[in-house]
Amino acid sequence: MSTADPSARPGATVSASGVSFCVWAPAAEVVRVEFDDAGIEPLRLTRNTGGYFAGSSPAARHGSTYRYALDSRGAYPDPYSRFQPQGPHGPSMVIDPDRYDWTDDAWQGLDPARQIVYELHVGTFTPAGTYDAAAQHLPHLRDLGITAIEILPVNEFVGKFGWGYDGVNWFAPFHHYGTPDDLRRFVERAHAHGLGVILDVVYNHFGFDGNYLDPFDTHYLDHATENPWGGSPNFACDAMRRLVIDNAAYWIREFHIDGLRLDATQNIHDPQHPRLLASLVGAARAAAGSRTIVISAEDYLQRAPLLASVEDGGPQMDHVWNDDFHHAARVALTGGHAGYFKDYRGRAQELVSAFRHGYLFQGQFDGWKKAPRGTAVQAEPLWAFVVFTQNHDQLANTLFGQRLHLLTSPNRYRAMTAALLLGPATPLIFMGQEFSASTPFAYFADYGGDTATEVWDGRRRETFGFDPYADPAAQARLLDPCAKDTVVRSTLDFSECARNEPTLRLFRDLIGLRRRDPVLNARPLVPFDGATLSEHAFVLRWYAPQGNDRLLIVNLGAELDRAAIPEPLLAAPAGNAWRMVWSSNDPGYGGLGTLVPHQDDGWQFDAECSVLCVAESLEPVDSQERDHD
Repeated sequence: MSTADPSARPGATVSASGVSFCVWAPAAEVVRVEFDDAGIEPLRLTRNTGGYFAGSSPAARHGSTYRYALDSRGAYPDPYSRFQPQGPHGPSMVIDPDRYDWTDDAWQGLDPARQIVYELHVGTFTPAGTYDAAAQHLPHLRDLGITAIEILPVNEFVGKFGWGYDGVNWFAPFHHYGTPDDLRRFVERAHAHGLGVILDVVYNHFGFDGNYLDPFDTHYLDHATENPWGGSPNFACDAMRRLVIDNAAYWIREFHIDGLRLDATQNIHDPQHPRLLASLVGAARAAAGSRTIVISAEDYLQRAPLLASVEDGGPQMDHVWNDDFHHAARVALTGGHAGYFKDYRGRAQELVSAFRHGYLFQGQFDGWKKAPRGTAVQAEPLWAFVVFTQNHDQLANTLFGQRLHLLTSPNRYRAMTAALLLGPATPLIFMGQEFSASTPFAYFADYGGDTATEVWDGRRRETFGFDPYADPAAQARLLDPCAKDTVVRSTLDFSECARNEPTLRLFRDLIGLRRRDPVLNARPLVPFDGATLSEHAFVLRWYAPQGNDRLLIVNLGAELDRAAIPEPLLAAPAGNAWRMVWSSNDPGYGGLGTLVPHQDDGWQFDAECSVLCVAESLEPVDSQERDHD
């Protein structure tokens, strides 16, 4: 069904002569704009081609609130609403984005090959839970060495709190976090601190409550496909495709967002795949102009072709999330492999393979889903894979939303953190991870009545995939996702930065090493390899020009003490020797000190420790000879 009308611009657009309105509503005979403002007469729109209705009101202005009245069926919010000051069930507000006076013209965007990403939920990042309150901590993130803040979805959803993945007004920033200009100011202040802002967007479903697309036309949604999270977009409908593509460009253009993280792309069912994703990415890049943006995908199917160029049939994304690394790391640190961790054993081989090859599942059988999963990784750069040991999903999927450092030993946690932050993939850390926050991060959503009961029951059912969680004593301690106390308990306490200063120093030092070291930060990546040393120990090596190599040794198990190890990656370049420059067992991080790993009579690796070594010449170069060269 063709619905395209290139002359129409959906939504409310402010101009010198008033406000023009446009909406796709082919199921209606008559569409009027009804205003809450006294003195503004209702506006009957004219039906144009393709089912669009359009018209202009000279009396409407920035701040006017309105709904679309469809025949005699009722009045509803604008599908392109830029703000819902009373939530999804209230009126839409006219917003003039050109009123904001940006001061970030010098900002050039993000280099996708050199990112350290910080995932942040605005509502629990601070007790106030607003953009302005979050902005107070931007210096903390700058000093930590973060390059990009990735904020969980901020589009409007029902209730006073939630993760944001139940959004229904995709163009309207959540009103409890602040106004649209408050979000703009947050982005602008981030840029002033040298920080980019990436937005998590959800195009695979709408939330359970507050979605009013059906009254405009039932073709917006795919009613034949079951979706446990809410309504499914119908991407066979041109207007729905246009809405998604327009939304991707909107965040980049009107809020100067530096990139998008697309949620659950395996559930974006595009009958013209991959044209929708390619069009979406292309529109976002066009909206950025000369700025460089970063677009990533969370894709359970682990489709490496999402990174392919348009010429090669892909949407040309920059990053894909690598759950395989998380799962292997989680099992390595905790020893448990219940639920969707069942296929992982946390051995050094899995971690080395994740660093060397990206995905671990590249088309072979997945025992959890009982089907093949993944595609081959070929020429894709290693930095295109986003790795993490914690994120919003993986924390909340533990029984009580526990932080990882509470589930393993401090030494092992530090050792794995070094692998995460120094390895060749793009690292992502979750808010509070950098100072071992004691606060959990649980799932929460502000629903009431039967919906709250269904969400609560669904949360219990989700835990049953993990056999230990079915214990009645464990179930009794599950946090109620619809209780305000769950949000309060999930809110960060930044006073813990001082209390847990050794962990904060660990993260700052490692991120600083990654960003300053000319070999670790080289792009394109210098030749790289990895190998196992034991079931729980491995080595990563960067082969730098002139033999200035780097060697990261990670031991998650017992102390290794061997006179000889038949592994070529441990051999220093000819005429060089290894010098240890960093250790996770440094007393400044809470460790007990480290022995130099390479002695004249062999190797000794501390238990649960990572060390970084640099290859240095055995004989110093004469200054006159150096000058002559």
